[in-house]
Amino acid sequence: MSHPARYGVLWRRVDEIYSILDLLLQQHFLSHTSASFSENFYGLKRVGTDSTRPAHLGLHHRQHWHSLLLLALLPYLHTKLEKILARRRDEDDFSIRVPQSFTQTLFRAFLAAYPFVCMAWNGWVFCQQLLYVFGKTQTHSPLLWLAGVKLSYLTAHDIRSLKLSDPALSPSQSIGKKLQHLISTAVGGVAVSLSTSLSIGVFFLRFLEWWYSSENQSTVKALTSLPTPPPPLHVHSQDTSHTHIKFCPLCRKVRTNDTALSTSGYVFCYRCIYVYVKANHRCPLTGCPSGLQHLIKIYKPDG
Repeated sequence: MSHPARYGVLWRRVDEIYSILDLLLQQHFLSHTSASFSENFYGLKRVGTDSTRPAHLGLHHRQHWHSLLLLALLPYLHTKLEKILARRRDEDDFSIRVPQSFTQTLFRAFLAAYPFVCMAWNGWVFCQQLLYVFGKTQTHSPLLWLAGVKLSYLTAHDIRSLKLSDPALSPSQSIGKKLQHLISTAVGGVAVSLSTSLSIGVFFLRFLEWWYSSENQSTVKALTSLPTPPPPLHVHSQDTSHTHIKFCPLCRKVRTNDTALSTSGYVFCYRCIYVYVKANHRCPLTGCPSGLQHLIKIYKPDG
């Protein structure tokens, strides 16, 4: 990032920003097509499990909000929990223990049970899909069951009704209706722009995945490789004036588990810099905003 002090908050809150944009996108499609963005892309709609409500009438209020929360909020919580679990595994691997309150202890107990919750959830998903294949249930996903909806194909009548329900086609409108239609059109334009950007982004992501794949490495090296610089000269000297480079700037002792902080380039003990960055979110020497994702373990050739 070019300006970490100015734009670092965007990097730290990227999950929240993405969730808000996803929430707006799903809200637009649920309100106008009774389907999520991906479901509408495949010509599907959401209807109640006990009704055949037309798409232009929308979902019932409870079904709409349940669908919205399950589409936008649940993936966000899953992503945050996975990141917390990854940090906890690092702490356990290196026996790092930060002082914790009673609430944090309860939270760690929940994280310990989280893998079993995931196993139970995956088992539920498998059973639901198996029952759907044999026609024993109307939904293939527990998320649809929790929202009280099922998927159905859009019909020609639904498509005509969606076009006719456009308020722009009404000959007489009040100022409030016109303002509401203008706001709805603006939000719809933002949603369409996001969906188009998403499609383009997926294309470039697949292109980058192909470009850096192992099968394409020979082509990449032929086009982008530069001459390999010569190895550094190892000068053996009895001078001990530079032995300070083996010490950690935090604990002032010989480093163990050498770890570099990519935002500044300094090398510390893994335990020292992990605890410091987790508590202060910056480099202890330069003050540059830093996170745990900026820690880089250094593996020496001599083991």
